[in-house]
Amino acid sequence: MDFTLTEEQELLRDAVAGFLGARYELEKSRNAAKSDAGWQPALWRGFADELGILGATLPERVDGMGGGPIELMVITEELGRALVVEPYVDTVVVGGGLLGRSGGERAEEVLRQIVSGAARTAFAALEPTSGPTFHDVSTSARGDGEAWVLDGAKTVVTSAPLATHLLITARTSGDRRDKAGVSLFLTEFDAANPPTGVEVHSYRTIDDRVGSDLTFTGLRLPGDALLGTEGAAWDDIEATVDEATTAIASEAVGCMRKVLADTVEYAKQRQQFGVSIGSFQVLQHRMVDMYMELEQAVAAVFLAVYSLGASAADRARSVSAAKVTIGRAARFIGQNAVQLHGAMGMTEELAIGHYFKRLTVIEREFGSSEQHLARYAALTRP
Repeated sequence: MDFTLTEEQELLRDAVAGFLGARYELEKSRNAAKSDAGWQPALWRGFADELGILGATLPERVDGMGGGPIELMVITEELGRALVVEPYVDTVVVGGGLLGRSGGERAEEVLRQIVSGAARTAFAALEPTSGPTFHDVSTSARGDGEAWVLDGAKTVVTSAPLATHLLITARTSGDRRDKAGVSLFLTEFDAANPPTGVEVHSYRTIDDRVGSDLTFTGLRLPGDALLGTEGAAWDDIEATVDEATTAIASEAVGCMRKVLADTVEYAKQRQQFGVSIGSFQVLQHRMVDMYMELEQAVAAVFLAVYSLGASAADRARSVSAAKVTIGRAARFIGQNAVQLHGAMGMTEELAIGHYFKRLTVIEREFGSSEQHLARYAALTRP
């Protein structure tokens, strides 16, 4: 497998790294995350107007650049290295993926708004009783003349407080766990002034992001809110979730690169018994083990990235293998980085604590290591 980037991909990486290095300060971003705004809108506009990364991986037909999985990996790794909290994955990867696969006039319009930075999406899919199983859908959608009426509840809808649009899964036929019968709906949204029939409970997550729990009670949507074919959204959802899982795995690689580099630098500076702790052989071995976990994670992410265009089964196996590898590496590197920094590793003042929290969330986001290991095993049985 060739890990070498093309010249264009290296230029993209350098552009994103340069922009974030000059404009994205950790302390400022954490303060913004904890504010009422929850993010930095000016930086989002910079992503659209100066970097163009909001359209870098979206189809050219909607003014995107038509980039592929490698470009997505390059961007998300740099976002992870800078610990960006703005909703790139939720909007560009999940929202862009679902809208691009569903097609239709409304979807194309919102895609163009994503590219310009005007639209941000949140995916309302998981439910209080579903766990991480995206096809376990109890929320119902029934036709009422030319409209749709939705009833149900969604939980941990990440980035919902920042969203201008919701993508909602609802069952239009079949039993609760059936993959057939799941439909996808698009609606405009404002968490501060929710539509009639929507109750919103918003909160900040442990990794300084935002999310909401939503309850739908007779939410009326127009007929064109339905994306794609009624009851046939699952294939698009599964492909998009696999792509998003790969994106956060790549983000985790960026986080781990930063954590390891900071830990090595700290070990060189921290003095104990008159010498730097980095001179202690046992700690050198520990940091080598951290490096080996990181390299395995990098290889697993590349395999997942190259498999996104493969058959559904091959894609799922590679993505789940990457998620398991990332989960193990994130835990090992994060915990050891905190331990080597001592008690200060968990403080708000030190970057390590913030990266550790994000790595802890990534370990379970879009399914835990145990769940992906079970999926991998099911796909490899004869």
